[in-house]
Amino acid sequence: MEIILKEDILTLGYKDDVINVKRGYARNYLIPQGKAVIATDSAKKVLAENLRQRAHKLEQIKAEAQALAAKLEGVSLVIGAKTSSTGTIFGSVSNIQIAEALNDKGFEVERKIIVIKDAVKEVGNYKAVIKLHKEVSVEIPFEVVAE
Repeated sequence: MEIILKEDILTLGYKDDVINVKRGYARNYLIPQGKAVIATDSAKKVLAENLRQRAHKLEQIKAEAQALAAKLEGVSLVIGAKTSSTGTIFGSVSNIQIAEALNDKGFEVERKIIVIKDAVKEVGNYKAVIKLHKEVSVEIPFEVVAE
């Protein structure tokens, strides 16, 4: 089933993307939650007109994302966590701790756009990807140390 996304959904796509999903996922979750609409011909025409009108604004948003990406390029984080004697973390480090560490350094980044590929459950060096825009993402190295 073809739908138009009304907001960014990390696993599916970005706002105003036209994508195909299974009927049940669209009808039972995305549409009732207000996250998508059915991509009819008239809805596609309205979307095209809206995108044409917002093209300049979208360029500014992309430029801001690129500027923030340039600032974040050289940043590396150190995150302290309580650990056992073997170096295993009690719990895990998630995007919440990374967002807090970035906020402490003066970067306002939402935790929703931070992606960590593997679970961080041990002391060591890892990488997180921050998806600032559809076409702009930054890889941030971070080190987990024992407190």
